This record gives sequence, C-alpha cells and structure tokens, in this order.
Amino acid sequence: MIYKFKGFTPVVDPSSFVHPQAAVTGNVIIGKNVYIGPGAAIRGDWGGIVIKDGCNVQENCTIHMFPGIKVILEESAHIGHGAIIHGAHIGRNCMVGMNAVIMDNVELGDECIVGALTFIKADEVIPKRSLVVGNPAKVVKQISNEMIAWKTKGTALYQRLPADLLEHLEECQALIVVPKDLPEQESLFQTWNEINSQK
Repeated sequence: MIYKFKGFTPVVDPSSFVHPQAAVTGNVIIGKNVYIGPGAAIRGDWGGIVIKDGCNVQENCTIHMFPGIKVILEESAHIGHGAIIHGAHIGRNCMVGMNAVIMDNVELGDECIVGALTFIKADEVIPKRSLVVGNPAKVVKQISNEMIAWKTKGTALYQRLPADLLEHLEECQALIVVPKDLPEQESLFQTWNEINSQK
C-alpha cells in the first residue's frame, strides 16, 4: 500500500514493483527496477528515504529514521529479508544480510557486505569493500573481486524480478488439489548453480 502523509506522496518509478502487502509512506522516492517485498515498511514520516535504481528491499524489512535524518540506498543496494535500516546511508552495490540492523548516521561504503544478524551501531563509518559481521559489528576483511561479482550476479536476479512480477503476478484462490498436468517443480526454475554457470 502507498500512503500520502502531510503532503508527501511517495514517488515510484513504473518499472519498479512494490508488493501490495508492503507499506510505503510519505517522503519516499523509489527509482527504476526496484523490488519491494511483502511486509516491508518504508516510512518517510520524520525524514526522507531515497531508494535508487536497481535496489531491492526484501520481505519484512524496515526503513525508518530519527526526525530530520535522510536515508539513502545507493544504486544496486541489496537489503536481505528482515533487515532494519534506521537512518543510515547504504553505499552502491552493498549487500545487507538477513535480520541485520544498521543504525542512525551509519555510512556504509560502496560494495560492502554485512553479514546476517549483524548490528552496526549509530555513527559508524564503514570503509568501502568491507566484510562486516557480528554484534557489535566488526570489519573482518576486505571484499575480493570474486565476492563482489557473486553479489552483483545475485542482485541482478532481483533487478529482473520487478518486470516479471508486473507481468505475471496475479491474486488468486489456492487450488484444493494438485492438477495432474502440473509440471514438475524442478523443471520450472533454474538452480543457483545453473544461473552462475551461464556466461
């Protein structure tokens, strides 16, 4: 659902997909080819939120801030299931792992990877291409070219997903029985290894 608040109406590029069960409120700008999953709460009531081209904000994520703070997700930021971004600036082509929490005024440099369940406290500045894990968070090493290539390929799947959803997603009633002519599940989807093997 999209909600206007105090004169601010969210802006969503038509190439992006916001799931009907997500809530996008107020001063929010969503760029091109962005995926916003069900259960995501993107609340621009006390400050602005900018989600740039090619980002994804997966299921049950929260993006919010203290009053007066602006949240920015730079191009191709990848925010994993259940993560919380509270008043932070997420660099270009970063990946934030599932259920990670990134607090106010954090500057996450470009091409960082944040591990699942990591907690980054307020005002931290993380250098670009850092692997960040733990509670409290620590930089444990620099990101290799191979890791960035892996991350970029995964994000590319999410960048293609909005167009697929806009074309094919439709609300329906569940079937009571499985049709006899239903294709085998395994034949419908490529595996991660198959996708990675493609040039």
